[in-house]
Amino acid sequence: MHSPRRLLLLAFLLVACKGDDAVVDDTSAPPDDTSGGDDSATDTSVAGVPDQYEFVSAFGGGSSVAYDGQTFRHLLIEDMKAQLGGLTARIDDGELFPAPGDVTAELNFYFEFDSDTSGVVPHQKSTSAEALQSTYAEISSGKDLIGKIAGNDAVGQHKDWSNGLVGWDLEGDDSPERLVRAWFSAIDAAAVARANGKLPLDPRGAAITNVSLDAQGRDYQQLLEKFLRGAVAFSQGADDYLDDDLEGKGLNSDHTVAEEGKPWTTLEHAWDEGFGYFGASVAYGSLTDDQIAAGDYDSNQDGKIDLLTEVSWGHSGNAAKRDLGANAAAPTDFTAEAWAGFAAGRALLAETAGQGLTAEQLAELKAHRDQAILAWEKAIAASVVHYINAVLADMAAMDTDAYSFADHAKHWSEGKGFALAFQFNPHSPMSDADFATLHSLLGEAPALESADAEARAAYADGLRAARQLLGETYGFAAENLGDADGDGGW
Repeated sequence: MHSPRRLLLLAFLLVACKGDDAVVDDTSAPPDDTSGGDDSATDTSVAGVPDQYEFVSAFGGGSSVAYDGQTFRHLLIEDMKAQLGGLTARIDDGELFPAPGDVTAELNFYFEFDSDTSGVVPHQKSTSAEALQSTYAEISSGKDLIGKIAGNDAVGQHKDWSNGLVGWDLEGDDSPERLVRAWFSAIDAAAVARANGKLPLDPRGAAITNVSLDAQGRDYQQLLEKFLRGAVAFSQGADDYLDDDLEGKGLNSDHTVAEEGKPWTTLEHAWDEGFGYFGASVAYGSLTDDQIAAGDYDSNQDGKIDLLTEVSWGHSGNAAKRDLGANAAAPTDFTAEAWAGFAAGRALLAETAGQGLTAEQLAELKAHRDQAILAWEKAIAASVVHYINAVLADMAAMDTDAYSFADHAKHWSEGKGFALAFQFNPHSPMSDADFATLHSLLGEAPALESADAEARAAYADGLRAARQLLGETYGFAAENLGDADGDGGW
């Protein structure tokens, strides 16, 4: 994080500033160790922006914060990715000889998670120290991914997703759920084939060593994870809990009384759930970018990682990675921008809980929301730029010993998966037309060594055009976009 720029940003933003039912009540102190490569953290001296996401209830004390269900869904996405990460070895070692449908069933364990039957199952989350919670039930219950993917949540979507997905064409309806299931089926078929000794070949004729990779250069493990981050987490945050298009929902929720039996107003809870989908740790505002990018930090120094409060999940962690990777001549501070919006908005709600918001205060809250969501989306867009640059570097290494088909597939799939997210923000800076253009340039598979020189050059030019489109849409400095071969930028 970059202090001078941040202080100007926060001063500008805050000059006017004076579910999921398990309560997050972390009373940890700010970390003592701030010796990472980037040694600044969100400045807490600006009025209205606390450095911890901790807010006391206006209805009898104690914490008024709760977003365990959002954390649970982040965990399900990560554990699905981990399950896929071990799939190849299980088949090759003879531990698993899947019949058709077996691998799909394994993935549906996470997608359609059933707390009644599986709450006691240990999770797979790896942390820097022992996790405080060892099973799913210790995080939350009654939560899954399928019910919250864009199109399946009954209220709050800005468009009909039953056939509205852009960026990947399917036979039949193009819906987010159907895309996930199509990718499940592709992995399932590849697993069955591998178990029977039928391995796809890369363009050099070598057997592909990862069952999640196909011969067209798609890494389904990466596609699934990155797409679910957008279609579940970003969609729910931007298009549901923090939107203001429906009466009595999102930012239009009641703020005059506590929810029955709860220590928060409906509006406070909606804001917390939006924050939970961003994925930041409770201490995000006091951590360095290095500490955030590491994934977790033991803020209270108790020797364990609390998955509810001490992990920076998904996009919140990627925001720090992009800040760390920004060109020194054009530093970015996505982490501080997002924190300023989320924390200042929540502080405003804590001050006014039980009173309701005036028109002026609601406008202020919407400004904080806009700040948080824009920073969130800009960090996703910077990640797309990062992986476009990685693919350009992969393509520059084609026909040499330095080239890696697996890396090429991974990098393309990460970029493509991230890039599918923008359509889920009803207020995205990217227009529908530009979004369609972006995905026509990215395509549904990369150009590989099997392509002729003309096709390779055309695809690389398309990547550069996609990168330029992102730069223009989100106001990224040229220094962060990189050169023709993908060097020098994110």
